[in-house]
Amino acid sequence: MTIRAYQEIYLNKAQTALGEAFDHAINACQIPGEDFIKCFTASSVSKRIENGEPAVLAGKSGIDIAIDIMLESTGRVLENEPENRLGRSREYWIGWAICYYQWYSSRSFADIFTVLSFEDLQNMYYTLHEADITKFIDIADGRIRECFSETNLKRIRSSYGCSQSELAKRSGVSLRSIQMYEQQNKDINKASAETLYRLAKFLGCTIEDLIEK
Repeated sequence: MTIRAYQEIYLNKAQTALGEAFDHAINACQIPGEDFIKCFTASSVSKRIENGEPAVLAGKSGIDIAIDIMLESTGRVLENEPENRLGRSREYWIGWAICYYQWYSSRSFADIFTVLSFEDLQNMYYTLHEADITKFIDIADGRIRECFSETNLKRIRSSYGCSQSELAKRSGVSLRSIQMYEQQNKDINKASAETLYRLAKFLGCTIEDLIEK
């Protein structure tokens, strides 16, 4: 079972806010989609969402989030007046879907947007925006696996035949840490000697076997 960065009760609010942020920045303020993605992933806002900070997840509107992103990353002050829209835009769906996938996968937004460009997401909209979100998850997971090679920890653990939760229980290393090492959201090369020792001891390998070259 994957440990999420924040509770599911915040998810709908977070999705709505990020969807509105993408819609406002790209459609109302005419910021190119790829440019807004770069600003978003470079900003502290993306990190605060990844860390599950309630002040961002439930305390700000989408327009407020878009304003914060652009002000922090470029110094540009966006208009704060929302446009009247009859329905949810393609850009809204992009922010909404990406927010869900980040929560679901616990991957960083930077990793996700490395694999899925703004153009990719625009093209997905036409076939996926009315489909169940699991279809988007399947596609995103497939792209992620193609882009990011399997870590030594995951390869050795899989060969040993144990689950992440079993490894966590038997080694004393937290499940969250194991997940993040395997997804390369944390650098195992920077793990403490004790953490590496505990993992290696249970898996019957050397510490060097776990290090990414």
